Amino acid sequence: MVLAFFHLALALFLVLLGCLIKYGKVAWLISGYNTSSKEAKAQYDVEALCRGVGHFMFALAGTLLIPATGRLFNAEWAIHTGWILFVLATIVFLIYANTGNRYKKA
Repeated sequence: MVLAFFHLALALFLVLLGCLIKYGKVAWLISGYNTSSKEAKAQYDVEALCRGVGHFMFALAGTLLIPATGRLFNAEWAIHTGWILFVLATIVFLIYANTGNRYKKA
């Protein structure tokens, strides 16, 4: 039961981060972008980057609801499925974000 609340709290934290990044335009929370030089930052479309990372945070929060539900109903398969989806979503987003210059200015 405690772990279910941990998963829910972590999902809520990711939703909060997603809102801050997507709607609050706090790009300094994005690792790698915040340490770039001004010249490197000028090459990126900040709104598109914030929107993409915000959506990614929302997706991660959604995947954490699966293991939280699994903990509440003692469904071991749901716990594992949720964490596998969490890792897969991370890998897919990293590949998506780093190919095709998606967040660079035209």
